[in-house]
Amino acid sequence: MAHVRKKDNQSSIKPISRLLIANRGEIARRINRTAQYMGISTVAIYADGDVDAPFVHEADFAIALRGETSLDTYLNTEKVLEACKASEADAIHPGYGFLSENSGFAEAVSIAGIVWIGPSPEAIASMGDKLSAKRLMEEAEVPTLPARQILEMETTIALAEEIGYPVLIKASAGGGGRGMRVVEKPEDLGGAIEAARREALSAFGNDTLFIEHWLAASRHVEIQILGDRHGNLVHCFERECSIQRRHQKIIEEAPSPAVDEDIRCRMGEAALKAARKIGYSSAGTVEFLLSGSDFYFLEVNTRLQVEHPVTEAITGLDLVREQIRIAEGETLSFKQEDLSIRGHAIEARLYAEDPENNFLPSPGKLLAWQEPTPVTAANSNPNEIGTRIDSGVETGSEVNMNFDPMLAKFIAHAATRREAIIRLSRLLERTRIQGITNNRDFLVATLRTPEFISGATTTDFIEKVNPARKRELSKKECIEAGIAVVMEAQAQQCASARVLKSVPSGWRNTVMPFEKHEFLVSEKPLIVEYRIDRSGKFRVRCEEEELLVTVYQAGRGKVDLEFNNRRSTFFVDRHARRWLVNGPHGDLELFQLPRFADTKQADAERGLIAPMPGVVVSTEVQAGDTVKKGQLLMVLEAMKMEHRITAPRDGIVSEIHVVTGDQVGNGALLVRLAEDSRD
Repeated sequence: MAHVRKKDNQSSIKPISRLLIANRGEIARRINRTAQYMGISTVAIYADGDVDAPFVHEADFAIALRGETSLDTYLNTEKVLEACKASEADAIHPGYGFLSENSGFAEAVSIAGIVWIGPSPEAIASMGDKLSAKRLMEEAEVPTLPARQILEMETTIALAEEIGYPVLIKASAGGGGRGMRVVEKPEDLGGAIEAARREALSAFGNDTLFIEHWLAASRHVEIQILGDRHGNLVHCFERECSIQRRHQKIIEEAPSPAVDEDIRCRMGEAALKAARKIGYSSAGTVEFLLSGSDFYFLEVNTRLQVEHPVTEAITGLDLVREQIRIAEGETLSFKQEDLSIRGHAIEARLYAEDPENNFLPSPGKLLAWQEPTPVTAANSNPNEIGTRIDSGVETGSEVNMNFDPMLAKFIAHAATRREAIIRLSRLLERTRIQGITNNRDFLVATLRTPEFISGATTTDFIEKVNPARKRELSKKECIEAGIAVVMEAQAQQCASARVLKSVPSGWRNTVMPFEKHEFLVSEKPLIVEYRIDRSGKFRVRCEEEELLVTVYQAGRGKVDLEFNNRRSTFFVDRHARRWLVNGPHGDLELFQLPRFADTKQADAERGLIAPMPGVVVSTEVQAGDTVKKGQLLMVLEAMKMEHRITAPRDGIVSEIHVVTGDQVGNGALLVRLAEDSRD
């Protein structure tokens, strides 16, 4: 790891004593951790929905911003500056997202006499508009793809034909994959522009779009840069971020499996050219598309990146610490030749989203969260961090539809890429994540595909390879989980008994029939039957198997069982009829069926329902309209992402139950379609 050395001009250094973290979730916790390690007092700010979030409790001070949405809280410059003044903080770290790339906010912070931990407002502004940024990079002789602003539709159609399909429609402001659409054919161009413009306006307050050629089978490779305020500038090698859905990264790694030393040197120098052109200081990232050995400029992210931990793993740097030191006026304590790549690191982003439903956000309550003990090198090798989890949640955390649904980042570092893949897969599997739909199974499946293992990671990976969206539960896993639930239930029942507490539930002084429990596991029935032998052991029948089970512990959420001389431990929680089980194979849920069926039948609504909680941003039809299969009916937005509600069949719109601006819950009835009697 690079070490701090004495500076020639100590008088120019202004140490930070109290740092306000203008962000939330995992990045707020991560910044807090480094700041407190450096001896800096920290201040958290929070929206109403984050009042009980871990990042709030871990800071030394916390100030409520009073509001529910991003616009009312984390994006409200006036409230953030007031919080800084009220807390007497002398510096602000914006993290990523929200105000991190807002040049006006950075300038306001500096004018207020507060230290801004990031690049200058001028540097941020120069890269804030992607179209202008491309022109600057052309001047700096950084390779770029031709791009043109979208104005009139007629002109755009001609531009698309000239550029050649597929084309990329992209918002000139902002990032994070929002305001982007890939268009494969001319007839989709108009709709893509409309959707991208609407999404860009909602996310960034700016609906300016541009068009460029889309390199479908390229790689997304970026260079981490660091610059101080004394003109010193280095790059910290590359990261590959090609595994994406919705144009948003979900798996990142360093170094890239496709980058050799020649490409690394050329791409690193191009990144430094870009940084010098705009007079960059602090941490930043220059993003490229890599096709073969050729690469093309995408954008500069003038902030800390989500995926920064993989760079930290392979270089030994703490990038947040470097940002703080640079903001204090320190010079870089290392030169380019002092940096080297150590091993391989991979990061996976865990989201509350449904991979089986087009990766739509899945807000709700996290009923169980337990991180495994971090793995470190057996020989205490300082060149390996082993594993790391940067999380923003804990058991009981609410995933709010107003904010990004990322729960945590999982990082593994090893001597080789293959070892890092294995280590990361197992880290994800060993983490208990229950109560909310998430992409963990999809991440594990992706990491274990032959294509990923071989390093064939291009931006169209998910569409081309199509990894499994959900883990298939084995028969054995379901049986053992069902037995664990039954043993926990009978132990709880025994503990709550008013008399004969020591006698197991179901015990009789004669041979009695088996007690029966029925469940649903992944919508499939599971029947567990048991009776107690005179020895105190349980004889269990399930799925045409009979097992002899010894219960070593049960009744307090931890179940220690022996199945036919094989011992396993399970963690079991009950929420009404919903049982959450964490065992040797991972997480699963069982729904317990009532002993007596409910004979009442609810009237079923025949119509289209909301696939997620969200806000209706547009309605495209009226009652009485005749629609065709696939026709757009309305658009929902949640967590700054849009979802198009389309007609599943030909028909007539009989009823519309919502209007533009309505907030709807998951499963809410939106529109009803009737059969077209004229056919």
